[in-house]
Amino acid sequence: MNAAAAGGHPDRAGQRRRVAGLYAITPEDSDTERLARRAEAALAGGASVLQYRSKSADHALRRVQAGRLLELCRRHAAPLIINDDLELALSIGADGVHLGRDDGDIAAARRRLPPHAVLGVSCYDRVEHALAAVAAGADYVAFGSAFPSPTKPDAVRAPPELFANARAQLRVPIVAIGGITPENASLVIEAGADAVAVITSLFDLEDVKAAAAAFCTLFERRKR
Repeated sequence: MNAAAAGGHPDRAGQRRRVAGLYAITPEDSDTERLARRAEAALAGGASVLQYRSKSADHALRRVQAGRLLELCRRHAAPLIINDDLELALSIGADGVHLGRDDGDIAAARRRLPPHAVLGVSCYDRVEHALAAVAAGADYVAFGSAFPSPTKPDAVRAPPELFANARAQLRVPIVAIGGITPENASLVIEAGADAVAVITSLFDLEDVKAAAAAFCTLFERRKR
């Protein structure tokens, strides 16, 4: 196994915040202040990373919303990751970007990002894709859907054993995404996931702060 692929780039990784714990991904919401209130509740509840994900807003609204969320993340000392949009991440000075299968070249994105910025990559159900992504400059990788997901009902599945396999081969943080709830999150955490990425089971609840705290408790238990 290629050591660089498994372990990433230690000369850069030491400058970046580690991705771990509750990784909150924003829902679609055209109301910027409502979105900000929900995001702040997640951060107040213990979310360690916030990803801005919007597939329906136009560029102007995306820039406004991302800027507002960046203010909140600075206040809570949490990184803001922009989903699928390197240009937006660079333009507002976000802490990083997350790329999917069709979102551009990983190595090219790494070259354009500042040295301290975080680069995450979706690897779906393929550990070999994760190894290649880390070799190209990814700081963390995400696998999913871990469970049936209302956000992406047709997504490929990444079962707990995949996370165990990935953990044995990778030294970068591993994120589980897709259908994760407080009831099933322990399955992927115990298998090797460093973080769980959540939309529905966090932002669809009336008390977002309490929902975030429930996820964070699962990671506290692992430390004991």
